[in-house]
Amino acid sequence: MILKVNATRMELLQMKKKLIIAKKGHKLLKDKEDELMRQLLEMIKSIRELRKEVENEISSVVGRYQFAKASMNKETEDEIFLIPTKKINISVREKNLMSVRVPEFTKEVEGKIRSYGYAFTSGELDASLLALDKIMEKVVSLAEKEKTIQLLADEIEKTRRRVNALEYIMIPNIEDTIKYISQRLAEMERSNTTRLMKVKDIVRAH
Repeated sequence: MILKVNATRMELLQMKKKLIIAKKGHKLLKDKEDELMRQLLEMIKSIRELRKEVENEISSVVGRYQFAKASMNKETEDEIFLIPTKKINISVREKNLMSVRVPEFTKEVEGKIRSYGYAFTSGELDASLLALDKIMEKVVSLAEKEKTIQLLADEIEKTRRRVNALEYIMIPNIEDTIKYISQRLAEMERSNTTRLMKVKDIVRAH
């Protein structure tokens, strides 16, 4: 599509400058998109393995806990978990990754996970809770990576839209406009040349 501009040499120079800037911007954005995609794919690979580990370990913990629960009555179960003695706080900071603000989670722990005596509980319950305690570090890491992946995917989509707008709309429009102005200036030049030749012919005839 030809932009609405005046067919002048000044406008032609401006359009050529805009074209250079648009092409440079397109290259920078395309490079950014490619790098974001590379990092996203690497992270997806690592997160897939981490998620599998977490799911397997949680499944194991649940199985152990169910086994321990079978040896306890309901009152004992309610009593040992009535007052939690361990607190986990997650603080969130941000870091810059390819101009994307991604989260960085830090786990702060207070207390111990076991809040009961040993008289009416089994060793299997202790083992299941200690195993759950060890998983928390991976769970926090998994949450951080999954949020980062989501933000990277959003940024890739935004960058891709900008790349496509430059590649398929803005740059072709500028190129069409440059071609149109060049043709108009050439027509005006030929018209002026023809007019001058006619003037010369008239002058010679007199």
